[in-house]
Amino acid sequence: MANRDCVSPSYGKRRKIINYLNQYWQVYLLLIPVIAYYIVFHYMPMLGIQMAFRNYSARLGFWKSRWVGLAHFERFFKSYYALPVIKNTVTISLYSLLVGMPVPILLALLMNEVKSKAFKKTVQTVTYAPYFISTVVMCSMIFLFLAPTTGVINRIVVAFGGENIYYMGKPAMFKSIYVLSGVWQNSGWNSIIYMAALSGIDPQLHEAAMIDGAGRLKRIWHINLPGILPTIVILLILNSGYIMSVGFEKIFLLQNDLNRSASEVISTLVYQQGLIQKDFSYSTAVNLFNSVINCIMLVIVNYIAGKLNETSLW
Repeated sequence: MANRDCVSPSYGKRRKIINYLNQYWQVYLLLIPVIAYYIVFHYMPMLGIQMAFRNYSARLGFWKSRWVGLAHFERFFKSYYALPVIKNTVTISLYSLLVGMPVPILLALLMNEVKSKAFKKTVQTVTYAPYFISTVVMCSMIFLFLAPTTGVINRIVVAFGGENIYYMGKPAMFKSIYVLSGVWQNSGWNSIIYMAALSGIDPQLHEAAMIDGAGRLKRIWHINLPGILPTIVILLILNSGYIMSVGFEKIFLLQNDLNRSASEVISTLVYQQGLIQKDFSYSTAVNLFNSVINCIMLVIVNYIAGKLNETSLW
């Protein structure tokens, strides 16, 4: 009994941890490749961030290249294209968020009300299919549909007495083309998570509401929407972390000299400066600025969501 009393609490906790690891060591062994992947491909490359504060030279390497501090950041903010690039990036991201987020929610709510399984599966197949089209093929389809003389859209316009329009050459139309084509491609796939959330709502709530005389719209508004609200908030928080990040591939493939004033974003600028101009330090500084703003936005939106709705990532 005396020996048991002399055992410290910390020793007991260590013994529990050791016993737990001995029991589940196979599970933790499976985690090793995942941890190694993130260390090698996500954390070790972060050493390259210092390029943003140096005049990087491949001959001298990271550590011997001259330290210049915030010179590349000052160069970017003083450049004539800094404001237009930031404006285009934020505008396209907010446009995509404001238009692209409600559509999957509406689609999920509508499909949840469909009683015919055959019709529901048909709609799901049709709406999910565009997601599996590659970005290159999607951009080719956009160019074909919007071609000035042979495109389907222009042929319809001409048939109703209009004139051919070179849509891809008009900067004012670029953002709408980019966002709406993305909504068409991704809405069906993005609705899956909302469908899963709707399936978790207790059917007894609907039965009670029907007994009280609530119609379908009232049940959607007072039961379904509150039921998926935590999912909506979490996805909104996650999407806010990409507010300064617009996908490079699609922008780059749709971009041309005529619409460049509306299509030049941070990702394409980094590509031009880093890979084409070989100005690695400057492109790293611009990309680092982009990442810092994304991180700040994620923290702010997460804090606001936690205060207003008590739903947050942490």
